Order: sequence, then C-alpha cells, then structure tokens
Amino acid sequence: MKLKQRVVLLAILLVIFIFTKVFLIDNLDTSAANREDQRAFQRMLSGLRVALDPRLEHTLQSPWEIAAQWVVPREVYPEDTPELGAVMHAMTTKKIVKADVGYKGTQLKALLILEGGQKVVFKPKRYARDYVVEGEPYAGYDRHNAEVAAFHLDRILGFRRAPLVVGRFVNLRTEIKPVATEQLLGTFMTVGNNTCFYGKCYYCRETEPACADGDIMEGSVTLWLPDVWPLQKHRHPWGRTYREGKLARWEYDESYCDAVKKTSPYDSGPRLLDIIDTAIFDYLIGNADRHHYESFQDDEGASMLILLDNAKSFGNPALDERSILAPLYQCCIIRVSTWNRLNYLKNGVLKSALKTAMSHDPISPVLSDPHLDALDQRLLSILATVKQCTDQFGPDVVLVEDRMTLSHL
Repeated sequence: MKLKQRVVLLAILLVIFIFTKVFLIDNLDTSAANREDQRAFQRMLSGLRVALDPRLEHTLQSPWEIAAQWVVPREVYPEDTPELGAVMHAMTTKKIVKADVGYKGTQLKALLILEGGQKVVFKPKRYARDYVVEGEPYAGYDRHNAEVAAFHLDRILGFRRAPLVVGRFVNLRTEIKPVATEQLLGTFMTVGNNTCFYGKCYYCRETEPACADGDIMEGSVTLWLPDVWPLQKHRHPWGRTYREGKLARWEYDESYCDAVKKTSPYDSGPRLLDIIDTAIFDYLIGNADRHHYESFQDDEGASMLILLDNAKSFGNPALDERSILAPLYQCCIIRVSTWNRLNYLKNGVLKSALKTAMSHDPISPVLSDPHLDALDQRLLSILATVKQCTDQFGPDVVLVEDRMTLSHL
C-alpha cells in the first residue's frame, strides 16, 4: 500500500474513532444518565408514603441531630431518608418548651422551641381548604397548608431544597401560653369562645388575629435549619416591584436574561439553573411572591437556592400566573434531570404522587381537589413552554446537563 493511501486510510479511521467517541459514547453516557433519572424517580415513588413513626431504627442519635447532619450545600435532606418519618413525628409531637413571636417577615408566625432545643416556625391556619384567595397572585395571608404541600412537592421533583414541614395541632391555652414570652403573650385575646393571637410582623394587626377552634389551633411547623449553616439573602433577579404602574425590567425587556447571565452568581455555577427550577416549582404551587431568596453564606454561588417560605401558594386554583415562568421562557434553559422528572410526572402522576405523599400528614387532607387538579394542568403548560424553547433553539441548547455529586459525610 502506497504511503498516500495509508495516510488516507489512517485519516478515515481517525474520523471514525472521533465520530464514535463524540456521538456514540456521549449518547451512551446520556442514556445512562437518563436511566439513572428513571431509577431515581422510581425510588422517589416507592418512598412517598412517610408514616410518622417515633422509632429511630438506624441510629442512637436524636431526630434533631439526624436532620442537622442531612444538610449539605446542595441538599436539605438526602434522597434516602429512612428516618424522615421519625423526624417529622418529633416535629408534630415533641413538647413545646418556649414560644416567641416571629420577628422577621410580613406575615404572622411564631417561633417555637421543642424539647431537645430544636427551633421550628409555626404558621397558623387562616383559611378553610376550599377558600379561594382573590386578587393579585401574592394576595392574602400565608397558607399553612401550602407550606406542607410545597415540602412534599419538593420531594417529588427531586430538588430536596425545602426545609422539612409537617402539620400540627396545638392547644394555645395549655401548650403555648404557659411557655410564651411576654411579647407573644401580649398579643393573645379571646374572640367569642376562641383563643386568638396576632403576633408581631410587618402586617400583623390586633384587628386581624389568627383564631383557634376553641383552644385548638391547626398550623404547620417548619424545621429550622442548623445554625452552623447561616443564610445569605439575595434579591431575586425576577422579583416584582409591588408598585402599581411600575414594571420590573424583566417585565418589558425581552433580552433581560442575557443581562442576568453577565452578573454574579448567574454567570457561572448552578445558581441560574436553580432559578429556573424554582420558577417551575413556584408556577406549580402558584407562588408569585419570591422577591428574595436565600442560599448558604460565603458559597460563591455554589450552594443551592433554598426553597424557604412557600406559604403564599395554593391561593387560587383557577389562576395560572404565567409570569412566574419568566426565567424559564426568557432564558430557555432547563436541567436535563428536571426535564426528565417533569415528563415522568405527566398524565396525572403528579396529582396522584402529591396526594399520596401528603396522606399521612396530621392535617390531611392538605389540599382541596381543585388545587391538585391545577397542578396537572400547570405541568402541561411548563412542558409546552420548554417545547417552544426547543423548537426555537434546539434541545442541545435548551437541555443543560448539571449533575453534581453530593456528599453526606
């Protein structure tokens, strides 16, 4: 064989090798990743029912120590949580040793210290399950049941970025008042035969107290994140102005996402993709009130966007506020793992999964059927939005790989 022919043959073989490496092997890697997404989805479904059981079978630690050790920069709790039911059981049954006002924020809440020193945030019931909050998508009081539902949706989506939440009934007369601080106790009153309190917050008013049914108040308790993980607050790049007649830049600038991508921490790392995930999460629950968000301090954009304060959700099942999805349809990117998970939840699976996940909660039924039905309809809108993006830019641009190895050492 002549030298020229050998060179040509070697060039052909090199091209074939490169083709195999770039296309075939990469496709095998993608298929393997998709198969892992499918397996993760099946594991999630098999672990949906969380029986609130006091037994800690795998450890001698307290439930509070277990939950604290779960927290890492990219997760609040791991995928495999055999002790989740025991931690949530403790949240809903442990003795309240101190009760104080919840200082920060605009909405009524109380800070409780449970036996063993664990802090939880208590949000009281303000609405019946079938009550529809009219007006702006961020109108109305906080919804305690929305916190419970949002936590379980976080599990179903595989994000694991929301602190643990469970429903709880408390006796205001025997459990709260004897251990309440003077500030909290000073906000108690009796309305008819019901014990009420109005707390201390930006919008807390003596004329708008939260009232128990007699002495028994329904609410939600959210597990306080460990103090060793201090939080940093950020202004959400797609936040609203909350001023009539004044639009935020993202509401009129079609190229807004390009500007966001040039600013830290959205110019590198996972934060922008977290914003997209959060937009999907918020659209599903109907939360248009995420004007700020929290991450862990000094993370340089590497830690997760923590899904705190989801109570301005599930207010109106008939209202689909499309502007919540602005980060998705303006940036036109989404994690492949998120895209896969959304597709697995089609055809009524999401509604069924959430209903199952919430079935053991003490305040079950957590959501009314119209809210559950709305989830499935909103999911279709999200899938259609991503399809519009892929039709315009192609799946290679829109579907972004971002799989991070997590450690729970």
